[in-house]
Amino acid sequence: MKRSRFSEEQIIAVLKEHEAGIATADVCRRHGISSATFYKWKSRYGGLEVSEARRLRQLEQENERLKKLLADSMLDNAMLKEISARKF
Repeated sequence: MKRSRFSEEQIIAVLKEHEAGIATADVCRRHGISSATFYKWKSRYGGLEVSEARRLRQLEQENERLKKLLADSMLDNAMLKEISARKF
């Protein structure tokens, strides 16, 4: 996945500028982003504080790690079932 050139802190700062009353087009122009990017950020980070965004990122990373562990264990389980089926 492509890494954003903006950190969570910067994204939240951009959203806070918009909440302060600056027009969306002005905020996008000032930071060099498209309005689609702005609204995508707003849907994902809208209403979050910096600490909450960090926690969200940590939870997503942990979820990804757990999914990989589950997939590995399911693969091992399937291989064991196949091996035991061949013996009998």
